[in-house]
Formats: sequence, structure tokens, C-alpha cells
Amino acid sequence: MLYAAEHELHREHGLLAGVDEAGRGPLAGPVVVAAVILDHDKPIAGLNDSKKLTAARREALYDAILASALDWEIVEMSAGEVDEMNVLRATLEGMRRAVLGLHPAPALVLVDGNQLPDLPFPARAEVKGDGRFASIAAASILAKVWRDRLMVAMHSRYPLYGFDRHKGYGTQAHRDAIAAHGICPQHRKTFGPCVEMRVRL
Repeated sequence: MLYAAEHELHREHGLLAGVDEAGRGPLAGPVVVAAVILDHDKPIAGLNDSKKLTAARREALYDAILASALDWEIVEMSAGEVDEMNVLRATLEGMRRAVLGLHPAPALVLVDGNQLPDLPFPARAEVKGDGRFASIAAASILAKVWRDRLMVAMHSRYPLYGFDRHKGYGTQAHRDAIAAHGICPQHRKTFGPCVEMRVRL
């Protein structure tokens, strides 16, 4: 159970926040960042790296996290912000905003990956932290489910691209749609096959 890795940190520092993102790699849509402070008196069974869970399990855990967490915050960094900042800087800025939105403020922030945002709190970068720490796993689930829902909704506005199926990732079907129809305002103009295509509203 992923809570075991956090109990000692929780006892030593106090409130822990876990931070993770979804959507750094796609050709379209936002990067979504989630920050979560779990209630260690109300453990959630089955937390894990969102990539290791089925969609149905992620949805169920998403509801459980929202119902029992002490606080959570989700930030969307738009495709335009990704293009303007670059994806790493946009992700780190989303992490900063998400953590600053938490109340109460955490005593220690655990961030999935090997880089940290600029924060006024102690923080640790944890490589593959979403498979080792409950709070990071919870953040990964919130970010993934939130972004998947956004991309399904986006499909109704831009049905030519199949966002409901590939969620903006660079599948062959998505690349073929870009070649046939150009890019829409939700595409990242600095990414791969989007670079040379003009916007078609």
C-alpha cells in the first residue's frame, strides 16, 4: 500500500501534498496538473500510478479522492501557454499554481519527476513517485481523469480529430487528421506535425 512510504514523512513534517501532471506529450489540449493533500486517517484502497489502472478504476478512485482528501487543486495549462512557455516550464508553472491553491498549506510537497517548481514550501522531487507515494498517485489520477474528460468534451467541438479516442496524443489517426484538416486552436503549434500547419477554425 502506497501510504506506508508516506507515514514517516507525515509524522515528521505534517501535511503532505502530492503533485503530478497529465498531458505533457500530446499534440493537442492542455497540460493538467493536480495537487492533493490526503487525509491519512481516511486511506483510499487501491491507489496507484494512474497509468497502471483501468479507466473505470480511475473514475472510481477519482470520486473517492475528491470525497475524502483534505484539499485538492487542479490547474490547466492551455495549449497556448505550452507553446509560449515550452512544455516543461508550463508544467512547472502549473505545479506551482496548484500547490499555492491548496488550503491549508502543505508542510512538504512531493512532486513526481526529477524537477521542482518554484515553491515557498519544502519540496522533494520523486522519480516514479506516482507508483511509490499515495498522495502523488492520487494527484496522477485526478490529473488524468480531468484531462481525459476535457478531451472527450473537446471532441464535440472539433470532431474531425478523434480527441475522444486518443486524447490528443500523436497516434497515426491523429496525424492523418492533421494532414487532412490542418490544426485547430487546441493544437500545440510548436509540437511535431503541428509546426508547419496553419490554423483552421
